[in-house]
Amino acid sequence: MAKLDGKTALVTGGNSGIGLAIARLFVAEGARVAICGRDPRTLTAAGDELGANAIALRADLNQSDQRRTMFEAIAGRLGNLDIVIANAAMVAQASVEQTTPEMFAKVMATNVQSIFFLVQEALPLMREGGAIVLIGSVLANLGRPGFAAYAASKAAVRSLARTMAGELAPRRIRVNVVTPGVVMTPLWERGGQPALTALERWVAAGVSMRRAGQPEEIARAVLFMASDDASYVQGAELLVDGGVNDLMGGAPAFRFS
Repeated sequence: MAKLDGKTALVTGGNSGIGLAIARLFVAEGARVAICGRDPRTLTAAGDELGANAIALRADLNQSDQRRTMFEAIAGRLGNLDIVIANAAMVAQASVEQTTPEMFAKVMATNVQSIFFLVQEALPLMREGGAIVLIGSVLANLGRPGFAAYAASKAAVRSLARTMAGELAPRRIRVNVVTPGVVMTPLWERGGQPALTALERWVAAGVSMRRAGQPEEIARAVLFMASDDASYVQGAELLVDGGVNDLMGGAPAFRFS
């Protein structure tokens, strides 16, 4: 029996990268899946790939009217929800001195505020015993220069999950976080060779497993958290980072031999 037979799921940012890998795995495990994204081209391609058990909905989650329209479509086509995966996010790289109020506000709106209201508005559709998985980032803990706003937003996501888990436990809705490390996604490719070179340097010096992760590896961790395999896991954070967060001493840059 597939792990998600009879389940319905929403995966935000499901049109590429980690989100698409999650949606692909969920469909393979028997779920009916709604994905959302802002790019109509990648959204259409993802919907075509996922097939009849998926619906692709264009939505900017920063816009309350678009969130409302999305949930109306989900209610009409899928009925209730069992699983919500809050994956959509934006990355902004700038020093503290270069970060503008507009940039900071946009990062917080996309990575924190929209997730809060996404969960709030999903709750009327969620059945008892459901699962919510928020996607975090190791940068919330690492203090990497140039990512202050993004790191702060992902730290807020971790905090949100704790409170939501406590509030929703009486409904047997579990809320957990999956935190990726360095993952090879189209985001790096869009940055061109400078971004790929930076990725190679980071992996070579700072990842004890000496490679970047793949979106499918994150998807399998999300599947665990969303399925009944994690039925007694609540308010937790699962690091899927090749040891970046908790094994810095094992990274190549810190080895003596």
